[in-house]
Amino acid sequence: MITLIGSLKGGSGKSTVTFNLAVWLALAEADVVVVDADPQATLSDVLQVRAEEGYRPEVARIPAQALHQDLDSLQAHDEVLIDVGTASMDNLKRAIAVADRILVPVPPSQADIWSTQRFLRFVAANTGDRQPEVLGFINRADTHHAIRESDEAAAALVSLPGIQYLKPRLAQRTAYRRSFSEGLAVFEQQPRSKGAAEWNALAAVLYPKLLG
Repeated sequence: MITLIGSLKGGSGKSTVTFNLAVWLALAEADVVVVDADPQATLSDVLQVRAEEGYRPEVARIPAQALHQDLDSLQAHDEVLIDVGTASMDNLKRAIAVADRILVPVPPSQADIWSTQRFLRFVAANTGDRQPEVLGFINRADTHHAIRESDEAAAALVSLPGIQYLKPRLAQRTAYRRSFSEGLAVFEQQPRSKGAAEWNALAAVLYPKLLG
């Protein structure tokens, strides 16, 4: 399956989500590769840190050019994760065209809801006859019970046509930033943390067959 982690807005956490998902799949012994199709190359940077530190399992990466070549090189793997943003519109359009599903991290703000609406229109304009599954979830959610922005954003996301809302949320936690900077997934660095529990809940929804 080819999964694109994408949006039109920077700062939504695409690279962090892609990295944690790739490590989780590798630990589940899936044949997974990642494509860093974002010129900012944040995902490539963290994979380099992971390799230099000698953490296992390794996560294989293939160049963004593979998106524009024969799909056989991608479809040879069980799971392909594509991290891409608007810094390369050619890569974004191509990733949308080849993806089986699109995962959209949505931070809890009205601006991000508007951006998600625009992204859904952009996806529809670039899929042709293919209709990938589009999934959205709240990323960087509020952790204080008195702040309601995450619930409000979730309610808005549920109401958007063309996207399936996923209930698991990832909160705004320093654990994600700290583990990412060290080349580790949050569930590797802090396996009993709230961040790890949140992540495992999201991964279980995305890949239930791997847990059966």
